[in-house]
Amino acid sequence: MAKRILLVDDEPLILKGLKFSLEQDGYETDSATDGEQALKMIQSNNYDLVLLDVMLPGLSGIEVCQRTRETSDVPIIMLTAKGEDMDKILGLEYGADDYMTKPFNILEVKARIKTILRRTGGAKETPKLVLESRGLEINLGSRSVTVRGVPANLTVKEFDLLQLFMNNPGKVYSREDLLDRVWGVDYVGDFRTVDVHIRRLREKIESDPANPEYIMTKWGVGYYFA
Repeated sequence: MAKRILLVDDEPLILKGLKFSLEQDGYETDSATDGEQALKMIQSNNYDLVLLDVMLPGLSGIEVCQRTRETSDVPIIMLTAKGEDMDKILGLEYGADDYMTKPFNILEVKARIKTILRRTGGAKETPKLVLESRGLEINLGSRSVTVRGVPANLTVKEFDLLQLFMNNPGKVYSREDLLDRVWGVDYVGDFRTVDVHIRRLREKIESDPANPEYIMTKWGVGYYFA
């Protein structure tokens, strides 16, 4: 079955170009030109991925991302025209899985989409496997996480990070290692992406994020699962 992608941008030429290129690769696409429309479409449809511009009329892309994360873990790639660090960081803070800066190369867009869909598309066929440590439980089949019985709503990247850590307890990963393993070797973002995702992950699974018991920091080296 073809993957379904929602394209959200208020520039008609960008939407037209993305739609044409992605449909040439066999994707199904829907389009929205403002934040309110995008949010309604996300809430009423099952998308495999959302390509979401930051600067939108009405609700901003950041607000759409934040509201979407209240009910859905659909992968979100943010698009920012300015290339400003604050836009990128805010997008990650509110649950985006990746970001790209305009103007972008359509081949890179498609590569990012394929990387994310490759990680999420086969989840239903994964045999049920549960990893558990001190009340933290991760189900690889359903890609769900609970902390002492309470569900934790993780983004795609947060889940992938946690899975990597729990599969390799005690192993210290540098930021570069994590970018390569979770985001892919062709990822062009910076190391702060990792720090933002680790902090968000801690906020969701740690009783006291300032004094974590699961995801630990090896100062000057990286992160590891205790």
